[in-house]
Amino acid sequence: MKRTKRDGTARRCLRARSLGLPAGALACGLFLGAAPAASAQETGGLRAAAAPCAGRQLIANSAERTGFDQVRITVINDGPKACVLKGYPTVALAGQGSPDHNKPLVVIRQGPARAVRLEVGDRASTQLTFTPVLGEADGYCASGAQPSAAPSIVLGVGGGGLQLAPDDGGRFALCGTSLHATAFRGSAS
Repeated sequence: MKRTKRDGTARRCLRARSLGLPAGALACGLFLGAAPAASAQETGGLRAAAAPCAGRQLIANSAERTGFDQVRITVINDGPKACVLKGYPTVALAGQGSPDHNKPLVVIRQGPARAVRLEVGDRASTQLTFTPVLGEADGYCASGAQPSAAPSIVLGVGGGGLQLAPDDGGRFALCGTSLHATAFRGSAS
């Protein structure tokens, strides 16, 4: 009869139990029980791997102002199943019309990107920071750049575009053609 590695392990475990070694008996019990338990978990106990989030399953209501030069955008997985979101958004200034008519901005990435698993109804947020326009009405840029203003932005995420307006009803006003964006992070529902 041919002996396998598992047979040798089983004999050592039986010896540990017979000698009354609780730690060895516990470890061996876990080890010997691991194979059947793992196969049971693979068929239904563990969460299945989720596909990357698609733009059509993500929604967002508005861009929440968190400062004079920052907005937080929260996207929600609107289903039909869990997905994984990783990375940074693209951002473009847009008018009130079609999100396809926009002016892309350069996104300067802030911080590391980690995968965020979004179950249906879960949220993830990104923080956008831009160089603000100074002064009143016909503002100016300290750098000498031309100010830009738009009533909405298009947030590129999951291969789609979400057109959003500021939550305060104002406009997006910034200097230059770039902004900083954090990677998406999970947030409470």
